[in-house]
Amino acid sequence: MTDSELKELVAGLAVSNDRLTAKMDRTDELMRKNAEQMKKNAEQMKKTDEQMKKNAEQVKKDEAKLARMGFTLGSMSNNHGESTEEYFYNSLYDDPRLGIIKFDEITKNIHGKIARLEDEFDIAMYNGNNIALIECKYKAHEKDVMNLIEKKVQNFKQLFPYYANHTFYLGIASFSFYPKLEDLAKEKGVAILRQKGEVVEIEADNLKAY
Repeated sequence: MTDSELKELVAGLAVSNDRLTAKMDRTDELMRKNAEQMKKNAEQMKKTDEQMKKNAEQVKKDEAKLARMGFTLGSMSNNHGESTEEYFYNSLYDDPRLGIIKFDEITKNIHGKIARLEDEFDIAMYNGNNIALIECKYKAHEKDVMNLIEKKVQNFKQLFPYYANHTFYLGIASFSFYPKLEDLAKEKGVAILRQKGEVVEIEADNLKAY
């Protein structure tokens, strides 16, 4: 090997070594950044765990406070339903009617049970051969109207056979209505009972017999 060839070989090895060193430096930098990111992720997870723990402790304290006050989340929901039912029952008590149909009796919290069927009815009004079933919801939805039509009437007839041949009229009572719900109720001939100021407003122009 000549001196010239030897110099070229040494120069080539130097270039290769520089490239290898640069590549290793880049790898070290990437590993360092990954380590920093993993450290940040671990710190964030630690903070998240601490926050979740604090939230759980706060929920526990809130539940204990509610329990001391005699409330549970379930009972609060039930209280909404009971207060809605009580409001509309009291409003109808002195003048039980749907539209032009006057009723003689009014009852609430009707519970019926037979072998394979059990159901409850919020308010019922009676008049000779007519019965009005009123479903009370704090915030009513379209499904409540359909449930009243498709399920409640038939269940009432099965649970109380004496009334099976009576004519049924239906009403949905709520503190909250929205356009699609109102349109559905009117289309199906279900009376709408809502709070208006200190009185109950009843829309029963399209009342349908079931």
